[in-house]
Amino acid sequence: MVGMDEDFTAHIATGLTTLCRCWVITRRDGVVLGFTDHDVTLDFEGVTFKADSGLSALALQQSTGLSVDNTEAVGALSDASMRPEDIDAGRFDGAEVRAWLVNWADVNVRWLQFRGSIGELRRVGGAFHAELRGLTENLNRPLGRIYQKPCTAVLGDSSCRFTLDTPGYREERAVEAVVEARTFVWSDMPEFEPGWFQRGRLTVLTGAAQGLWAMIKQDRSIADERRLELWEPIRAAIGHGDIVRLDAGCDKCMETCRLKFNNILNFQGFPDLPAEDWVMAVPKQSQRNSGGSRR
Repeated sequence: MVGMDEDFTAHIATGLTTLCRCWVITRRDGVVLGFTDHDVTLDFEGVTFKADSGLSALALQQSTGLSVDNTEAVGALSDASMRPEDIDAGRFDGAEVRAWLVNWADVNVRWLQFRGSIGELRRVGGAFHAELRGLTENLNRPLGRIYQKPCTAVLGDSSCRFTLDTPGYREERAVEAVVEARTFVWSDMPEFEPGWFQRGRLTVLTGAAQGLWAMIKQDRSIADERRLELWEPIRAAIGHGDIVRLDAGCDKCMETCRLKFNNILNFQGFPDLPAEDWVMAVPKQSQRNSGGSRR
């Protein structure tokens, strides 16, 4: 099979094998979890693969061409590995997955059988079911520039090039009050005008929800209070005193890029793109058609 080295092929050819399966899950927050269906814990590539962890996998579907390889991992929820609160919080969404066939008598003899990411993840009673998607899944995403008036960059990315650490554009504050993990309330923020963080990002830095983030839907000042409402609630407990980081918001307009961020040279939109009514227009005797500038 593809990817097998000589040692692994020779072990298979003996007809008497000592093989087991090993999986490693690397979450986007950097947490690494290793599992094996062997009855003894194994170690290789700097990862400890826990035995009897309750994780197993269905048959791997592999094919030639660009079709997506996929399989499904099934396991038991436990406090030591896959916790229900972590799944509900989305900590395993998009996590990288690698799966090996390993000679447990000599872990240096192994075959990397699958590499991909976690797709749909669901809980059923005391177990979880995780869809595993192969690397070709990334080919299903549209790539390239989009011709539209708003900017297509994400604030602070390699296209935008704006430094979010610039003073006045990022703020770290302790949580004073939070409603349903969605609306955050502070006494006031006189140093930031209302709407400054709208369409920005809130990231939890400490507490049970550490590492989780959400986009800011509204940023309003009401009486002596400053209220920030998220598009979706943070899917973990947030308590008084937890530290959150607020990033300034961008509405993707050219004027905002120029006046708020002074970053017009990196604007990735096309503000002078003709609208549909102009594209469909036809010559008329009652109007002058000089072909000059539209501005």
